[in-house]
Amino acid sequence: MEQILKELEQHIRERYEIEEDDSDFTPDVHLFDYGYIDSIGATALIAHIEKTYGIKVTNQDLMLYPLNTVREIAQFIHQKTAR
Repeated sequence: MEQILKELEQHIRERYEIEEDDSDFTPDVHLFDYGYIDSIGATALIAHIEKTYGIKVTNQDLMLYPLNTVREIAQFIHQKTAR
């Protein structure tokens, strides 16, 4: 789980150009409310997750699981890959 969290956080920092010294960016910050990712970015992030972790993110997943923070997304990936 921690490895997924670190990899995901690094990807998001690089892809969405978030500075290393951005004190607001934590594993628990709401990525959408704080403006780190928009709807287009969310689509790209889902594609990255599916490709990198070999899982399918369904519309039902988007409704059932909170996927607003790096930690929530990492937990979701961990659960899906553990099956």
